[in-house]
Amino acid sequence: MVRRGIIGTAANLGASWIGFDLGTTLTEKLGKPVRVANDADIQGLGAISREGVELVITLGTGFGSALFVDGKLVPNLEMGHHSFRKDETYEQQLGRAALESIGKKRWNRRLEKAIATLEHLFNYNRLYIGGGEAKQVTLDLPANVTLVENIMGLLGGIALWRD
Repeated sequence: MVRRGIIGTAANLGASWIGFDLGTTLTEKLGKPVRVANDADIQGLGAISREGVELVITLGTGFGSALFVDGKLVPNLEMGHHSFRKDETYEQQLGRAALESIGKKRWNRRLEKAIATLEHLFNYNRLYIGGGEAKQVTLDLPANVTLVENIMGLLGGIALWRD
């Protein structure tokens, strides 16, 4: 989670990142203005239609998330560390370690349950699934769920400067 250029949580990077002012540090080092955002926020900015409630999840080392309402980011969403099932978080159930431990078939069944849970929780118009492990998704997705390519992260980086 990133707030005004400062790292708020960094479960997969290490505790030394928490509270680090990445925005100011990069601006000083590069001598140029920068914007710092969560990876799911950036991928979402590249993928969303900007209409209604749109949720983005990224499947990779962990479980990233971003929520948009009519194209506006709802800041600081951190679904990965939220309790999901069997006293474990979304990240513990759907991160890369879980995929490697339980295999693609069981991991996809968990993802199917997560999609159903998230739809009831957010009542989204559309869910976008991206990230490095999105290529492992084999289940039949509901009509309002879309797999997105990682190029959306680059497009989102461009969009970050428009918003």
